[in-house]
Order: sequence, then structure tokens, then C-alpha cells
Amino acid sequence: MIGAALSFTAQRVAMHRAAHQLLDSPRVLEDPIAIAILGVAAARLKTQLDRFDTAGARHIRAFVTARSRYAEDELTLAIARGATQYVILGAGLDTYAYRSPHSRLRVFEVDYPASQVWKRTQLETAGIGIPSSLAFVPANFEEQTLCSALQSSGFQRDKVSFFSWLGVTPYLTATSALATLAFIGSLPARSGVVFDYAIERSSLNSKEQLAMDALASRVARAGEPFRLFLDPRALERMLRAAGFSEVEDLGPAEIDAR
Repeated sequence: MIGAALSFTAQRVAMHRAAHQLLDSPRVLEDPIAIAILGVAAARLKTQLDRFDTAGARHIRAFVTARSRYAEDELTLAIARGATQYVILGAGLDTYAYRSPHSRLRVFEVDYPASQVWKRTQLETAGIGIPSSLAFVPANFEEQTLCSALQSSGFQRDKVSFFSWLGVTPYLTATSALATLAFIGSLPARSGVVFDYAIERSSLNSKEQLAMDALASRVARAGEPFRLFLDPRALERMLRAAGFSEVEDLGPAEIDAR
């Protein structure tokens, strides 16, 4: 985060989601307002589509759209289990709340205050209405706990809830990430979370290391360096210690198969 603008990574994620609607068929993620929410940036995207159709851009776009689709599929299952609250951590320009088919689902978008101001400007400019079921929750994960951020937003801790936490954990300290997982793990049974994470560089092959190094360098130059890398086996132990009874950890092959 720099100044009052949306973070570099959040902007790029939104651009890749919009490019997916224009370049890919069939689509992994149907998002009819992904382009509109970009505002003036949408015109720039349409004139520079070739920059989003390189091999590297296609890989990033596949990752971005697959994780969003997975989160929304898991949300649907959570609603069937009784979830009535959906919390989007580090929401950026996520559009789910504005196209949700579940009118009774309460949605909480948690993000930096400056990001939310920027997003609300984008929504107003695009003529996208803010549903009454949505609450904006300003927060900084390094300065306050998720529990305290949600406390005054109308979130009810006694209700089954589902969380998505995409593109956030690599930028956090281990302390703040574990505190967030512990809070989610303390919620009623049948609650859950979908999140992605960066794995230890040493566990990657040489090609994967080069790709990670390039991405890490790019986000660091934008003022958003990676800070947290996790070992999958250690992560599962941490999740179970935090109160999670079921853990699904999908690798590239499993994601490709879906």
C-alpha cells in the first residue's frame, strides 16, 4: 500500500480477472462486472490485451481465476452447510458481493481503508450499486486482529461463517497470519476458509524458483515484499492445532484437474 491508492497487486489481480473475461473460452470464472469495475483502466486493458496474452501472463491469470473460482465453489458448499456470513479478507476489487445470487448471505469486505475508498469510487463511477447485505470493514492485519476489525461491523461470532483470503498471506508476518487462522478456527463448526500461500523457495524446482524470484522482485519494487513462506506439512499441523477438522491442500495437478 502506498498513499491513498489501491495496492499494486490488487490492481493487477483485477486486471487479470477482467482479461480472463475477454481472452479465455471457456471461462473458469464468470464475472460480468470484472471489466466495469476497472473504470478508465478497462479501456487501457482493451488496447493492451496482447500484454495479457503472453505465456507468463496466462499462467498468472490461470492462478488468479482458479483460486477465485475455488473459493466461490467452496462458499456454495458452505452455504449448504448453513453458512450465513461470508468474509472476504483483502478484498481488493473482488466483485462477488455485487453479483451474489444469495440475497440472505451477509458479506463483509475487509481491506485497508484507502483501498476501500478507492473501490467505492470505482463502484460509483461504474454505476454498480452497493447491496444492503454488504459491510465494508477497514482493517490493517498488522495493526489489529481480525476479531477486533469485525467486532463493530455486525459480524456475529455465533453464526456459521466462510472466509476467503486470497493473495494476502505472503505479505504478512507469521504472527498475524496465525492469529487470523486461530480466530477463524474458533468459530462454530462447519465454518471454513480458503486461502493461498507461498511455499518455501527450497522446495521448488529451478524453473519454479526463477518464476518466484521474478514475481517477488516485481512486488517488492512496488513496496509489497513477500514475507511469509510456509511448509505444507507444517501448515496442516498449525491448522489442526487452530481448530480445523478438515484440511484440503490443492497443488497444481489437483487444480488443473478441476
